[in-house]
Amino acid sequence: MATSANQPAPGLDELPAPGVGARDAPPVADALAALLEVVVEGGGLPEVAAGLVGLLGGAVVITTPDGRVLADAGDVRDLDLAYDAACFLPSGRLHTEQEPVGLSAHPGRPGNHVVVRIAAGRVDHGRIVAFSATGSLTPADVPTVERAATVAALAVTKQLAVRAVESKYQADFLRDLLTGQVVPEVGVSHAASLGWDVDRPVVVVVAELDPGEGEEQASTLVTRPAGERFAAAWQTVVRPRDPQAAVAGFHREVVAVLGVPGSGDVERLVREVVREVSGDGGGGRRSFGTGVSRVASTPDLIPGAYEQARTAVRVGRRVQGPGALAHFDALGVFRLLSLVHDGSELRAFAEETLGPLARSGGSASEQQDSADLRQTLEVLLDANLNVAQAARQLHFHYNTLRYRIAKLERLLGPFGEDPQLRLSLHLALQILRMRGE
Repeated sequence: MATSANQPAPGLDELPAPGVGARDAPPVADALAALLEVVVEGGGLPEVAAGLVGLLGGAVVITTPDGRVLADAGDVRDLDLAYDAACFLPSGRLHTEQEPVGLSAHPGRPGNHVVVRIAAGRVDHGRIVAFSATGSLTPADVPTVERAATVAALAVTKQLAVRAVESKYQADFLRDLLTGQVVPEVGVSHAASLGWDVDRPVVVVVAELDPGEGEEQASTLVTRPAGERFAAAWQTVVRPRDPQAAVAGFHREVVAVLGVPGSGDVERLVREVVREVSGDGGGGRRSFGTGVSRVASTPDLIPGAYEQARTAVRVGRRVQGPGALAHFDALGVFRLLSLVHDGSELRAFAEETLGPLARSGGSASEQQDSADLRQTLEVLLDANLNVAQAARQLHFHYNTLRYRIAKLERLLGPFGEDPQLRLSLHLALQILRMRGE
């Protein structure tokens, strides 16, 4: 049974008071057994951190595998000194990539700390770090932190199990809402019971891990599946900005239904969220693409907005590559091209229109010549056939560009006089760009 704020968790009175050193504490095994009971009875990572402070003094910080802080405990001064240590980045994230497991000193300043992995089986759940401002920790304290990490692993595993059930229920409902399987009135009411407000102007944001980023590499310890961490990161970052937003993960994809901010600046809101998730928001700093829908002013428009956001992700990745952020309204002609699911048909159109400029065969020099001519053609078309402007953009002499234009017209036809040909050429170039060619 979970404990309330006014009722201390059972077993906590058996732990030594914070600030008492390990040498003054009751037997470590008894204290850790009491801490284990606290977790079994409903305690979590804050209680584990506080219990370890009671054993070793100083400060304790518990983080995710990539260093995002989950819980801490200790005197304010000790915590300030801990976070001021070189093992923390300016963003407040523990620099887990550089921090070795075990006892480490603080170079150039007093104090030391012990880092231990929180692991359950082969799954890496994070780090538990005990800090001493005076450097009083010794190798004999490492086993104590290791045993506390075992208790922390139980707390994390239990929390993940509960969260998995809740997330599955929420994700199933959100998927029904996004795909139009729920009557809008019922959807609004049920969403409100989950703390979500979808009866307001919203945008749907779809974030999808880039191909190859979700697979875990074989190692002695593996982290939580990328999709789980990715969804948790989005929930952590979105919640402070919009507590009534709906956020759920579907394998490699995370969907957020965000309320339009009072300023109306949706682009700024999404960019801030994406920057934080991809930085130190706990998403594992993996590359992902993001698509943003138009504003859905009523709940019945949400399914359409979801499809818009998914289209934006797909096309944005093709055009911009990994890590793309694309808005549906900014896709332009790519939005239409994305509706043609037969890629071979698009490729055939590009080859027929661009002729030798679209062919990928030949020697390296021939391929480079084709790429240079395609770039010249694209800049010229974007400049609306203004030769002087295109020459400046390409850093060509005017006569050099006139020579290239003549060569292009011999290969492609008189596009300077034929607006339909120009349109076809422009579409063909965009097809190659969308296909990453």
